[in-house]
Amino acid sequence: MDPLSEVLALLKPRSYLTAGFDAGSPWALELDDLAGRIKCYAVVSGSCWLTLDGGTPVLVREGACFVLPTGRTAVIGSDPGREPARASDVLDPDRSGQVVTYHGGGDVYLVGSRFEVNSPHAEVLLRTLPPLMLVETSGDRARLRWSIELMMEEFRAARPGSALMAQHLAHMMLVQALRLYLSARSHDDVGWFAALADPQLSVALAAVHADPARSWTVQDLAALAGMSRTTFAERFRARAGETPIAYLTRWRMMLAGERLRSGDDTIARIATSLGYASEPAFNTAFKRVVGVPPRRYARSAAP
Repeated sequence: MDPLSEVLALLKPRSYLTAGFDAGSPWALELDDLAGRIKCYAVVSGSCWLTLDGGTPVLVREGACFVLPTGRTAVIGSDPGREPARASDVLDPDRSGQVVTYHGGGDVYLVGSRFEVNSPHAEVLLRTLPPLMLVETSGDRARLRWSIELMMEEFRAARPGSALMAQHLAHMMLVQALRLYLSARSHDDVGWFAALADPQLSVALAAVHADPARSWTVQDLAALAGMSRTTFAERFRARAGETPIAYLTRWRMMLAGERLRSGDDTIARIATSLGYASEPAFNTAFKRVVGVPPRRYARSAAP
């Protein structure tokens, strides 16, 4: 699999709540349900203001899609200065597959989903993502528009199976929004996602994900990226926030963690499959990255 698909497979995002939201002005909500979750919504009509962690408000216009992946506090509303109500206090949590009307509706209409992330590695992977990913659905963004329009149709028609259809469309909407954000390549973000957006670094990342057991060197990866060793190492660290070998080791430990949680493999077999010459060498690397020895990690994850 490609790096984005592998990371999403590791995160296991599950569409917990897929709904439409029709709000009437004036209104403001504090999205206090973001911890350990990813929100992905599109503004179908109207516009709204989005403020993260008390920062500079961002106007999200009709035709835009936004992803909130880091669990930071967000306020959304008709104007940035309005005192928000807590979303958990005023919105019914059991409203998946429906359109929720707030303050009479008519000011802005959004569709999208909230994803639960079921992975012990979620915090590590999500905290390096941009806190807000904003993309347009107009122009040549046909796939994203298609999933949004079909989702709206499912909400309107309320046919048998509509809730499940909307959930699957929400997954397509999330992946396509991430793809479009990656393709923009005009951001100053730092993290694995930023490295993936770099055309040359993404080649090296794809190689690491395709063969994590290989004894990769910085020179090997630089050659794949078509760069000198020094230039590659400097750019990778600047974009990813860590060295290429540190990324490789951390990715190996995430893969190892998933297999330790499943309990289907021995530690020796996991170590060999990830390129370690011995179980003690793997144990040392795992404890350094994860903080606990593999056996203790496996026991804590056992049902």
